[in-house]
Amino acid sequence: MAALTPPRPRRPGTVIESRRLRHQATHAETRLWRAIRDDALGTRFRRQHPVGNFIVDFACTEARLVIELDGGQHGGERDAARDAELRAAGWRVVRYWNNEVMENLDGVLADLRSRLEAAAR
Repeated sequence: MAALTPPRPRRPGTVIESRRLRHQATHAETRLWRAIRDDALGTRFRRQHPVGNFIVDFACTEARLVIELDGGQHGGERDAARDAELRAAGWRVVRYWNNEVMENLDGVLADLRSRLEAAAR
């Protein structure tokens, strides 16, 4: 197995910022969190979790899987660079649009299950 890149030290205030974000969740984040918390997919997720210098929407540390929910403000070079840095640190990143979670939660959950099963192999 390839060696993982050690995470960069966290920038000051990351933990405080992640707590604030938990209290300001979008409707899509709240809906997905209700569906995946309490080991609903057979593994534990953390919400607004610091990973290096980033705060990710959801993280499964066991499977090293990051879930990002995107609205209209996301996409582009900034997110691509962020994803590349997370991948370089050994995380798999999956992104869903907010409307996907709101309109097709069962499909999102099925996709997550299949990704978690593939990671377990």
